[in-house]
Amino acid sequence: MNDRSRSTSVPALDCLTVTDQTSSSASRSNESSGNRADRLPKQWNPTDVESALYQGWVDAGYFHADATSDRKPFSIVLPPPNVTGQLHMGHALDHTLMDSMARRKRMQGYEVLWLPGSDHAGIATQTKVEAMLKETEGKDRFDYGREEFVERVWEWKHKFGGVIQNQMRAIGDSVDWERERFTLDDGLSKAVQTIFKELFDRGLIYRAKRLVNWSPVLRTAISDIEVVYSDDEGELVTLRYGDVEGKGPHADVATTRVETMLGDVAVAVHPDDERYKDLVGTTLPHPFIEGRSMVVIADDYVDPEFGTGMVKITPAHDPNDFAMGQRHNLEMPEVIDETGHIANTGTQFDGLDRFEAREQIRLALEEQGRVLKRIHPYVHSVGHSERSKEAIEPRLSEQWWVKVDELAKMSGDAVRERDTVIHPASQEPRWFDWVDDMH
Repeated sequence: MNDRSRSTSVPALDCLTVTDQTSSSASRSNESSGNRADRLPKQWNPTDVESALYQGWVDAGYFHADATSDRKPFSIVLPPPNVTGQLHMGHALDHTLMDSMARRKRMQGYEVLWLPGSDHAGIATQTKVEAMLKETEGKDRFDYGREEFVERVWEWKHKFGGVIQNQMRAIGDSVDWERERFTLDDGLSKAVQTIFKELFDRGLIYRAKRLVNWSPVLRTAISDIEVVYSDDEGELVTLRYGDVEGKGPHADVATTRVETMLGDVAVAVHPDDERYKDLVGTTLPHPFIEGRSMVVIADDYVDPEFGTGMVKITPAHDPNDFAMGQRHNLEMPEVIDETGHIANTGTQFDGLDRFEAREQIRLALEEQGRVLKRIHPYVHSVGHSERSKEAIEPRLSEQWWVKVDELAKMSGDAVRERDTVIHPASQEPRWFDWVDDMH
């Protein structure tokens, strides 16, 4: 017989007995009921009851799955919430649905495991720990060695990492707490390494330099969904490459990020733009980088109707320029380092913060007579790190990537062949837009 079928003492709620007041003992009943009524709270307070009731369920083993059971198994792995955060309404919905399924399956006689856990949330945790160290000790992670900083992170996790688990108990999640996991547990870390190696051996993951959203504050790449765009005041500068007087070969380009011109290797025009056909294939000297010539290329990406119809190309610091650089096999010099400072240019601007360099480079270009127009302020959309709030820096970085070609094709074919059905069907185009152009 399963433990769950045995009678177990579970905390019960006090109840009020209703008496028949038509008998001769009505006065005694009224008195007794009145006393009990005085003891009842005027409104229901769940915290007085639910925590003890829930703990009774846990102590009775109602949520614990028996690995030796001969019942048909049913399991759910809880999508792990971040250890640093708190549950929000989306979590509440998900947990309610999963809890409903788990409880129903138990009533149907299944051996049910709903496995709880939390995610280490590396960047989020690091940010919170750094903020705490800055406030309490006036230090950041670079004031510690790697091992010591990791120890401080673990200390923080042990002290503040239980908020979500308490919330899960409060909403009544019927998870198997005896099997709770954390994504940095020794066993899970070994499993991650094992699967990582297997994926690498199968050619499904690889390492390569690609353009990423870089956070100079966190000094790490962040995902597209963690970039928040806002309309910021900046400036639009139109500058001239080539002959300053405009009598010889020259190119006039506009940019909101003058500092990136240190990484320019080309100027692009549209192949059908008659104005610049004679320029395609020629080179223009870089104003500051000795020995670097910028080639004029033709590419369909360029909009001949926008601005001058000419675009400066900085492959290492702009996603569209990076794609163009790949198409035309251009060099990709990196001129902004991981901290957001100019580096490796051999110019007087090395060491300057990117925003300070923006002004200093513009002034130097003005001295050469290369600034044709300056619109200031100029409002434009700028991506910011959701966590650290600073403007992100598109930057080449060596990262691990998933080879998605085969996976994306399988995902598209599954819907086309009706193995997977999307409801409502009107959303199918969105699915195909995603999987057919995945990168």
